[in-house]
Amino acid sequence: MVDVQAVLTQSPGQQLAFVPLADPEKIAETLTAFANTDGGTVVLGVGEDGRLGDIFVEEDAADALQAALRLCRPPVRTDWSQQQVAGGTIVVLRVGRSPEMHSLWDGRVVVRKGMENRPAEGADIDLLLANRPVGDFEVQEVPGAKRDDLDEDVIDHYLERRQRRTPRSGVLPKDKLLQQIGALTDERTPTVSGLLLFGKEPQLFLPHSRAIFVRFADVQPRGPEGSFGYGRREEFSGPLPKIIDRAWRVIWEEMDKRAVVRGLHRQEETEYPSASVREALVNAVAHRDYRLTGRSIEIRMYTDRLEITSPGGLPAHITLDNIIEEHYSRNPRLVNGLYQWGFIEELGLGIDRMIEDMVNAGHKPPKFEAKSHRFTVILYNTRDSSRVVQAWEQNMNERQIKAIEFLERNSSITNRDYRELCPHVGPETLRLDLADLVTKGIVLKIGDKRGTRYILK
Repeated sequence: MVDVQAVLTQSPGQQLAFVPLADPEKIAETLTAFANTDGGTVVLGVGEDGRLGDIFVEEDAADALQAALRLCRPPVRTDWSQQQVAGGTIVVLRVGRSPEMHSLWDGRVVVRKGMENRPAEGADIDLLLANRPVGDFEVQEVPGAKRDDLDEDVIDHYLERRQRRTPRSGVLPKDKLLQQIGALTDERTPTVSGLLLFGKEPQLFLPHSRAIFVRFADVQPRGPEGSFGYGRREEFSGPLPKIIDRAWRVIWEEMDKRAVVRGLHRQEETEYPSASVREALVNAVAHRDYRLTGRSIEIRMYTDRLEITSPGGLPAHITLDNIIEEHYSRNPRLVNGLYQWGFIEELGLGIDRMIEDMVNAGHKPPKFEAKSHRFTVILYNTRDSSRVVQAWEQNMNERQIKAIEFLERNSSITNRDYRELCPHVGPETLRLDLADLVTKGIVLKIGDKRGTRYILK
């Protein structure tokens, strides 16, 4: 139960309002503003100055509230209680942040800003929609789009991967299956999800559904010479699977790579764990809010971090505090399509694995930033080398790696063997390479002069 005395000592603000009179229009406006924003408490029957207004009995309070709710589109859910205070009775209403966008009887959409209810402007509407479930948006038909705007090769590839993932599923005629998954309407018109997954050129109809990659030569948005700008910029268009593939190839090209040997095995180590980068990229494509126009997915690579930003805040009840435990899909059809395609391995485990892969590779955990209109994943390339690899593994050159690979296949290596592996390198350089491996404790030197050979320690 709300502590009424504590509430009455507070001033109105972002989540607290006082309505002294039984005015259904004023009550409805305040309920809608709270539901559209962060929720809050509405105190009926007392003013901001603490003076009592209308004195409610239970029936009057119920009538006033019902009249107010009839003015909200759709009605706002509230928890309310009637409580006694010195000199009269007040009603306390608790309003939660709504998963829907509410308007008033006259079409106005209001939001709470500070201690006031204000009409929502165009940008406010975008932000409201960004945090609400999409509902049937995915299956809305796209004006002007026709069945021929879908790419048959992309559809066939999807069907092949779907059958491989779920071999026991029934085989339907192509268009029938597309209708079943919401890609086509009953009249064979492409839907939003249909164009995004299978369109030849979805950006002709949904221009914001592209992704942009920018590489900076600093920790700030600077170009190669230190001036403001970028070193490389790429735009990715087409259906979502192609956007993911093309973006991943560019990120892979731009990531630093090095060869290391762990135990007896040579491995290629990337600047960021590949699985974490792919997960962040796929999540951005799958979960962005495609209702928000004028904004694209942005991939920014700095010298110390990789940032992947998708338009639209966290959906429904998801917050930064529960993002690991709770799962909610803004675009369930797109997510299922990418899952069937193989871009998503297991539904609902992406964030967990991203964090695990980063930490296991010695990096800091990913950082998540959630704003009302965007969500960003930040991966840092710094790592604690003592948790992952030893210093000698980080510094081994390509010639030494060839020697280790030779030793994995053979019991020993001689100077002659090493010269044959690296015929264009001087003998003194090769001798120093082997001496370095001995110093690092990787190999043992056995014998002397012409009988010298090296074995793995």
